[in-house]
Amino acid sequence: MAETLYIRLGSKKQAVVHWLILSAHGEEIIASGELKSAEQLSDLTEKANQRQVNVLVPSCDVLLKRLTVPGKSQRAVKLAVPYMLEEDLAQDVEEMFFAYADLPEDEQGNNCFTAIVAHEQIQAWQSWLNDADISAKTMLPEVLAMPLLAEQWSAIALDQTDDAQVIVRQGTWQGFTLDAMTWQLQCHSLDSEDNESEPINLAAYSPLAHSEQLSVNAMPEELPLALLAKHFSQTKFNLLQGDYKVRSEHSMALKHWMSVAAMAVFALLLTFANKGAQLWQLNEQVAKTEQAIVDSYKEAFPNTKRVRVSTIKSQLNQKLAQLGGANDSEGFLAMLAKVQPAFTQVPQLKPNSLKFDGKRQELRIQALADSYQHFEQFKAALENTGLTIKQGAQNNQGDKVSGSFSIVNKPNSKARGGKS
Repeated sequence: MAETLYIRLGSKKQAVVHWLILSAHGEEIIASGELKSAEQLSDLTEKANQRQVNVLVPSCDVLLKRLTVPGKSQRAVKLAVPYMLEEDLAQDVEEMFFAYADLPEDEQGNNCFTAIVAHEQIQAWQSWLNDADISAKTMLPEVLAMPLLAEQWSAIALDQTDDAQVIVRQGTWQGFTLDAMTWQLQCHSLDSEDNESEPINLAAYSPLAHSEQLSVNAMPEELPLALLAKHFSQTKFNLLQGDYKVRSEHSMALKHWMSVAAMAVFALLLTFANKGAQLWQLNEQVAKTEQAIVDSYKEAFPNTKRVRVSTIKSQLNQKLAQLGGANDSEGFLAMLAKVQPAFTQVPQLKPNSLKFDGKRQELRIQALADSYQHFEQFKAALENTGLTIKQGAQNNQGDKVSGSFSIVNKPNSKARGGKS
């Protein structure tokens, strides 16, 4: 388990950025500090390398809502929620991003838990990190990283200045962040509302203004970001969902290597097929190659339970006949042997499907590439092998181009081969 870098961003780029590094087991603070603004995030780039990065964002920018939505379809629920909350939002629904938590139904019957943030705000947070070359897969509203306590709120001030922000968690999906002055006004309003109501129990992890309606339980003081870091994982939620989900380099690299592996397997199958096609011609060497033939046959066709040397030749001929030919100059295998170098020369072009017409000795390829140019390059590479190529229609598919080829041997290529 690697060390973890925690970064607490502000609402604006000019706001102070808090950061902290916890040990692999989360028991020791390795380093911590502040940046004057998000413009200095590049100072953390080196620290972010080889460490997991978790980001906290101000809850004053993220609205947490609990509601009861009929229906069992998650897709239908997510389509309905924005318009159910439309009147509660200060901005148009289209300007807001809705992230959802996978939480069980609560005691009030709420079955949908959503965090709402402006697209402009979450895009700003991601752009600050991207500009500093910092990759963070998880982003959490800070109140959800506060301790979740039974029958009491938990609160902490980021510092002890008049404009410091106070983070308050009220429940599993309830909480808020406001500045110290507003917190004092909130305390006074609690006194004026109803003096006969039960006081609110508050676990304070830093000195805080309070009132008679707040029964304060002073907790051991902690570094604010250390407290948030220790409880970061208690709520299984990530604001980076949908269009904002970070695609890991590992998955992108895996996708790339899967394509490379597919080409390698394709080439390997061609090699095994060619070896198999040559084995049956070596009848005069049966004594020396009998075991090698059996082993190669089992390797090429592992599902075969019993292999007899006396029947291998006929079995191979059947397999080759299914592929469109059983000699080195005609058929599917011979055609693939000619086409394979073109795939190597133009790796950006990937085959989707291959169809072989044995009667017409024609190979049809459906392919996908990054651009039209790759189709032209592939065609040129095929023409250099003595093949006749007919290029089909090409179409855009998102950021890719799809197209087709019809490939046959040139009519006189076999004749020239006979004269040589």
